[in-house]
Amino acid sequence: MPTTTVLSENGASGVSSLDMASLLLCAYELGDFINQSAEVADYLYWKEAVHEDEQVKQLSKQFEKAKELFLECERFGRFHPNYHEAKDKVKQIQRELDQIEAVKRFKEAEQLVDTMLYDVSRMIAESVSDTIKVPGNEGKTGGCGGGGSCSCGSGGCG
Repeated sequence: MPTTTVLSENGASGVSSLDMASLLLCAYELGDFINQSAEVADYLYWKEAVHEDEQVKQLSKQFEKAKELFLECERFGRFHPNYHEAKDKVKQIQRELDQIEAVKRFKEAEQLVDTMLYDVSRMIAESVSDTIKVPGNEGKTGGCGGGGSCSCGSGGCG
């Protein structure tokens, strides 16, 4: 796709609005291709399966209560008398959630979609420059699904 460079009043160059519109159309088309992929279909299937699973619902409620208790204990750190007990309870419930087939399959499908999106992002970035940085989720730890707000090291169930 050819690019038209235009100079603004202050002499800075930029991409014309026609090229930006074309770029946005291509981005939406790429998004449609991704949304129609087998990986996304599998992800959506298992996401719904997790959402509908009664055992997951029950354990998720227990998990939220345990997480709240842990967050309260965490305010005082490991010196809180119930800190380790609360942390262990969160980990135990997370392990139980992780043993449910729908949760396992959902996490696998989620990882495949994440990898696909990273690969697409990397290809786009490298088509611009070999040295451009592409953010990824390697090493990401969510901890109770709380965005890393606790130190329990679990990843949440999605």
